[in-house]
Amino acid sequence: MYAVVESGGKQHRVEPNMVFDVELLHVPKGEQVILDKVLLIGDDDQRRVGTPYVDGARVVCRALGEIKARKVVAFRYKPKENIRKRRGHRQRHTRVMVESIETGAA
Repeated sequence: MYAVVESGGKQHRVEPNMVFDVELLHVPKGEQVILDKVLLIGDDDQRRVGTPYVDGARVVCRALGEIKARKVVAFRYKPKENIRKRRGHRQRHTRVMVESIETGAA
């Protein structure tokens, strides 16, 4: 079973016991995270597509901690004028592990 969830403006295809990174969620390490914006739930033989979200479906995850992404360097300069600006940025993410996918079907 798999699901497509939306978190932080991005879509992720997840399966049980999968570890992935989402935009920073302010939750402590080991806390349970519920992602309820489920766009699609699929199995080998059938799929449920939401309009825009699947009713009653949710993905239960466990927060594994915060990490930082790779550094992005922004460099700006003006030629022949000795003006140079160099900035770096590392986006913070929350690493989560999928515990279960609940379909919301009766």
